[in-house]
Amino acid sequence: MEAIITVVGFLGSGKTTLLKHLTTNFINKGFSPFVVLNDYENALIDAQQFTEQIELQSIKALNGSCICCSGIVELRNIVNRIPKRTNGITLIEANGTSDACSLMEFLGVGIDERFLPPVQISVVDVKNWQKRGEHNELEKNQIQVSSLLVLTHLENTTQSRQNEVINDLKSVNPEANIITLSDLDVTLLPNLSPSENTAQKLDHFKAHWASCSVDLPNLPNVDCIYAICNDIPNSILRVKGCVQIADEDNYTYFERLPDGEIKIRPFKGIPSTGTKLLTIGPGSDPTMLKNVIKNIKQQQLHQVIRTFKF
Repeated sequence: MEAIITVVGFLGSGKTTLLKHLTTNFINKGFSPFVVLNDYENALIDAQQFTEQIELQSIKALNGSCICCSGIVELRNIVNRIPKRTNGITLIEANGTSDACSLMEFLGVGIDERFLPPVQISVVDVKNWQKRGEHNELEKNQIQVSSLLVLTHLENTTQSRQNEVINDLKSVNPEANIITLSDLDVTLLPNLSPSENTAQKLDHFKAHWASCSVDLPNLPNVDCIYAICNDIPNSILRVKGCVQIADEDNYTYFERLPDGEIKIRPFKGIPSTGTKLLTIGPGSDPTMLKNVIKNIKQQQLHQVIRTFKF
């Protein structure tokens, strides 16, 4: 029977990083993974990053819906249509605002009998755990029915902070194993048992935030990425995009994490949706994003003029 492993966690906690780690290591161990990626906006951008690991037909981007509620039927249909493979394993990444408890409850109903009951892994950002203000309840909900908790963002955190977070996690979910990414043995995951914990009820619709995306023109330099990310209001918890810089042939991927950290890295290939700027969180609005881009371009133009004059 084929295992289904769902990866959940708050926005920016490192779910896609974990999923890439799982995919690579499962392939190296002789497994044949099928990956499902869920996001409010442009899940295809993230899906393309897996094409160097597995064939495109083994990746499915589920875009524009939340798989713990409005997208659960579509998710079930996707899973049930996954072709049978030798040593197959299904990996699902939920969007960062998913009600992880409801996801496990609903996903386990109506799945083809060739699959094992779904098992959940939570990614926990040690640096920012329970520092989400009004979103702390959602973040805590995302670990309640997980069988395994994977600690991320350990860099620049003290041992005291790590111990504090681990103790807090144990108080919420005493049955889950807690490990770091470097200690994760993927061969043990298909043998994990689903959690039997009873979850506290969450008003998930409070986390159904706005999301949007707009086209992103070529930018003259990398500084523009930082300027765009810094100009977008902090109420928007997730910013990411893909763009071309100046006359470069390659593309650049960037993201702003909920704590404000900005990460930039090369994008592999050509984005099938074109270059985009997208946001998730209260206040996401296409007009606002277009104005941010326009203002940054005008600032760059004025800077060029001042430089020319001097």
